[in-house]
Amino acid sequence: MALEVHQFTCLSDNYGFLLHDNESGCTATIDTPAVEAINTALEEKSWKLTHILNTHHHFDHAGGNEALKEQWGATVVGADNDAQRIPGIDVRVRDGETYEFGASAAQILEVPGHTSGHIAYYFAADGISFVGDSLFALGCGRLFEGTPQQMWTSLQKLMALPDETVVYCAHEYTQANAAFALTVEPNNPELVKRAEEIDRLRADGIPTVPTSIGLERATNPFVRPMSEGLQITIGLKDAELVEVFAETRRRKDHF
Repeated sequence: MALEVHQFTCLSDNYGFLLHDNESGCTATIDTPAVEAINTALEEKSWKLTHILNTHHHFDHAGGNEALKEQWGATVVGADNDAQRIPGIDVRVRDGETYEFGASAAQILEVPGHTSGHIAYYFAADGISFVGDSLFALGCGRLFEGTPQQMWTSLQKLMALPDETVVYCAHEYTQANAAFALTVEPNNPELVKRAEEIDRLRADGIPTVPTSIGLERATNPFVRPMSEGLQITIGLKDAELVEVFAETRRRKDHF
């Protein structure tokens, strides 16, 4: 694999990610949640920051852009349709485009819902994706700016990636997400098994991120509105999938 990912914790429940292209020496931070933590991680790895790949504009994702750009001269990449809210943006990218990062290439996926201008980066050759706050382990982002239809369409786009795709999401929400998931799909044996494993991991202070597309497809209720068991539990048997998704998201908002 040409790419190396270094994951670290920051703020209260965020994950930071450094992405290093071994062939070119380029190093990106995926979003900028905490400048000091990012610089500490760079020092630990002896890497020099060349890029900032933003997923969306929220402060815990883009708040460190300008400080890191000034310090390192890094190129800031973000969504073209949300450029006005991405501090220091240099390169604007759109859905379906390919962004060349060193010797590697990222496919840009527009995945609105959490925010109107949210994007994800998919490095097909390495089988990895950085999804910000669109998809979580056993969850999805709260709909601050988008509609249920937009988010459901975005999640379908992510679920179309290969099952083995490694998914780096930006928060450690998985244990709480599992507790909710069990209320809407309690008879999913894979979910029950996963929830038990999550409890073991968190008891030992071990991250539950990254996850994978296949694992989410099998256990994440937000990408499983077609599940008959879930539909029955929430009283929407044979309803439109977006309606099932919307009700699942509504229940999580009040969980």
